[in-house]
Amino acid sequence: MKSILNIIKGIHPGFVLERELKKRMLSKGQFAISLGEFPQTLTAITKGKRRMNIPLAMKIENSLSLEEGYLMTLQVYYDIEQQKKKLNRNKTAQKPDLSKIRKILFWDTDMSKIDWQKQRKAVIQRIFERGNEIEREEIIRFYGSDAINDVKRTN
Repeated sequence: MKSILNIIKGIHPGFVLERELKKRMLSKGQFAISLGEFPQTLTAITKGKRRMNIPLAMKIENSLSLEEGYLMTLQVYYDIEQQKKKLNRNKTAQKPDLSKIRKILFWDTDMSKIDWQKQRKAVIQRIFERGNEIEREEIIRFYGSDAINDVKRTN
């Protein structure tokens, strides 16, 4: 199970269930009814629009002879992946304290349109070539010294 799990980590358990049902040539509606569940519930799960819950996961695993906890393990990995994506989105929305950075350093661009993550290398280079101590400290605080050193090493 471990090697298969490593391959499908982060995939919604409903997608795995859908594939399993197709492989066994079982209709979602009839399978749901056999479990005592509403077909709409199973459909929502197989489309990734609804979370898998423990009681349903146990019913499905028992009915399909899957290893106990398999579907909930997938759900947890899926939730972790979604949380990482959410944190990443929040991180990319962050920007350094612009009150500490002179606009003149970015005379050729609109500072509100800078993608501080994607353009990290260019920002770090510019600040360290032309910025003052306060600006350098802010960029170190924002990106971290490891990112600064990586950029300096590649130049």
